[in-house]
Amino acid sequence: MPDQQRLLDIIDRFSSTPVALIGDLVLDRFILGTPKRISREAPVIILRHEEQRDVPGGAANALANMAALGLGVTALGAVGDDEPGVALRTALADRGIDTGSLLVVPRYRTPTKVRILGGGASSLKHQVARYDIEDELPDDGSWYRELLLKLPAIGDCTAVAISDYGYGCVQPDIADALRDTVGRDTWITLDSRYRIGDFVGVDGATPNLEELEVAVGRSLDGDGKVVDAAEELRSRLDARFLLATRGNQGMTLIDADRVAAHIPVFGTDEVADVTGAGDTVLAVLTAALAAGASPLEGARLANIAAGLVVMKLGTATISADELRAAVTGAQA
Repeated sequence: MPDQQRLLDIIDRFSSTPVALIGDLVLDRFILGTPKRISREAPVIILRHEEQRDVPGGAANALANMAALGLGVTALGAVGDDEPGVALRTALADRGIDTGSLLVVPRYRTPTKVRILGGGASSLKHQVARYDIEDELPDDGSWYRELLLKLPAIGDCTAVAISDYGYGCVQPDIADALRDTVGRDTWITLDSRYRIGDFVGVDGATPNLEELEVAVGRSLDGDGKVVDAAEELRSRLDARFLLATRGNQGMTLIDADRVAAHIPVFGTDEVADVTGAGDTVLAVLTAALAAGASPLEGARLANIAAGLVVMKLGTATISADELRAAVTGAQA
């Protein structure tokens, strides 16, 4: 396993490392309130509105994690010409992310996940309801051609992440387009919710257990079965490695030599919130590879970051200082 000093050296290089991400940008909107009374109209709690928090979600959460690590980030994606699109671009800009390469697509509704949280003034707020605003980018729109024209902006990056949430911003042929742009020496990583097996040519992918099961078409209930399935998908993608995330069972990495490594979960398996943990894994893994890490070293750091972020409420990020402290065994 990678030694402590080697992992710390990788983290120290984040601040001088350029990376890029292309993917489906989502706004996570949290509406907080305190219980007021039971409605006379229906058996529901009425909340007195306190505040609204808008944070980057989906691929935008991976971007936010990269920025929190101190990386120079190039963002490629699309938002709608609507209020959530403005709010998302503002949230990214507030985190130091250049939004100049983001496309604004008319009549496209920016995907927005609205979570309503209630609780006492001095207590934790708990989610009581959620609704999603969803849309798909048009297949025949000029937006995709415009997006491809922006690819040269990532030419100096040493790693590029693809984050596919199914809203249409990335198509399977984007892997070939990226490879033509950045060459063979740049890492291309992938997180795809619904069609991970279609992105042939990426260097690595990070399916969770459910996504891996769907990709191989069978149930996986043991280490050996996960390894076999991970190798099957890695081979199909012609990838250099595949990192299967398994919740409280940790992670399983398999490389092109068919060498498997199981990484136990970091910290406790009693989590506060798993929202966005996969985005954190993609961000930290990509950052580590860009900074010169091997897939195993990147997986170690991503595993530590995931263990930290699930102890935070809501859509959260991990800083380089928190990651460094966890690697050294200090209290992050």
